Amino acid sequence: MSDKKSMRMQQVLALIAITFLAGCADRSGTVGSIPDDYRTNHPIVISEKEQVADIPVGHADSRLSITQRSIVQNVLANYHANGSGVIHILLPSGTSNERAAARLRDDIIATLRKSGVKPFNISSERYQADPDESAPIRLSYSAMTASTGPCGQWPKDILDTADNKHYQNFGCASQNNLAAQIANPADLLGPRATTSIDAERRGKVIDAYRNATTPQPVYTQEVKY
Repeated sequence: MSDKKSMRMQQVLALIAITFLAGCADRSGTVGSIPDDYRTNHPIVISEKEQVADIPVGHADSRLSITQRSIVQNVLANYHANGSGVIHILLPSGTSNERAAARLRDDIIATLRKSGVKPFNISSERYQADPDESAPIRLSYSAMTASTGPCGQWPKDILDTADNKHYQNFGCASQNNLAAQIANPADLLGPRATTSIDAERRGKVIDAYRNATTPQPVYTQEVKY
């Protein structure tokens, strides 16, 4: 009987020792080098970057076509929403369509001026292009842009570990697509101010609700077969 009591006592003492050792374990270490959140690994950053739009130019062009004008209008929409500073009109030099690009320059400037861009915010310059190519006119300006880092980072083989954690490239494409779809990057920094209420429209809706007639039930004749 004494042997059984001695064995039980040893087991209790062993459990107590294990409990004390577990309590002294160091839990301050960080497990894993890559955070398990793709938004932390690939954050969307708001910064001012150069925006470039190319306008194709034909040899016989004398005025902006519908397609060319739509490119300019798209540039203006983004410039007024997120851009600032000077819009640079870069004309190709040394190419076969050089003269055509020079003719389109005045039409582009007139379109920019008509949309409200000040003359001191319009600059016209030339850039050296390949003589064998039909180089485009380039519109360049700075604008606030939402972007992430480059994708395709594979420093480790995902088959080398059995840990069920995100690999480094996980979620990068989704973050890049989300950043590209944001119309106003400032929305990521905070909510916009509340706009004023359309009182006239609100009054019409309330009047229509008050003056609406009570809907009557529709009775259908029962058909017997």
